[in-house]
Amino acid sequence: MLRDLVAGAAHDAATRREHRGYAEVEAAAVARTPALDPLDALAPADRVKIIAEIKRASPSRGPLADIADPAALAVSYQNGGASAISVLTDARNFGGSLADLELVRDSVSLPLLRKDFISEPYQVLEARAAGADLVLLIVAALDQTTLAELYTLTTDFGMNALLETHSADEIDRALQIGAGIIGVNARNLNTFELDQDLFASLADHIPSGVIRVAESAVKSAEDVAHYRRAGADVVLVGEALVTGDPVLTLAGFLAV
Repeated sequence: MLRDLVAGAAHDAATRREHRGYAEVEAAAVARTPALDPLDALAPADRVKIIAEIKRASPSRGPLADIADPAALAVSYQNGGASAISVLTDARNFGGSLADLELVRDSVSLPLLRKDFISEPYQVLEARAAGADLVLLIVAALDQTTLAELYTLTTDFGMNALLETHSADEIDRALQIGAGIIGVNARNLNTFELDQDLFASLADHIPSGVIRVAESAVKSAEDVAHYRRAGADVVLVGEALVTGDPVLTLAGFLAV
């Protein structure tokens, strides 16, 4: 499944590149207002922090929400106390777009994460050109050389990266390139099965000074509290926010 998702995203990026070349996107990335630093926004605190996600669909659940106005949803997340916003830009399986990211960037002042299946430099430049401050790099999807190259390009353009992991070995690989934000995804991207206890089993592998993000398997405030007790500084939440009242749901999550 992960291999197919990455290949599909790369194919779509190649199609976009035919209409908007590397040099043009690079120029747009350079011209963008400098990226926000997400480290302060996501740094460990006396309460859990939330990355609130704009997510229309998923391969495992299908359509989740129409989200006709992603900017309005982002504003509600910001007003509700989210520390950052994740925008899914994959169109094939998640119904997102870079246009969503641009609309959100124009509407909020929080750090923005481009969440996609990034495997090549062009996609990193697209992220910055659209206003992203963070990009998602999935360790399992990339060999170590490519991972390091994409991470370096990300930081060269003033952004940061959320390194997504699923094992102790992947955490070690993320640390080798200097990752300051490491996520543990409870969803196995090869099988799409969930293991909510995966974060707890891996949290001690993430050293002090590196921001710990728990991803997936969040349906209730108790799920957020579960991750918080296991050592999460930040919890990334998508489905639970877009399938219910986002303001009330977010308030409940932040109260744990």
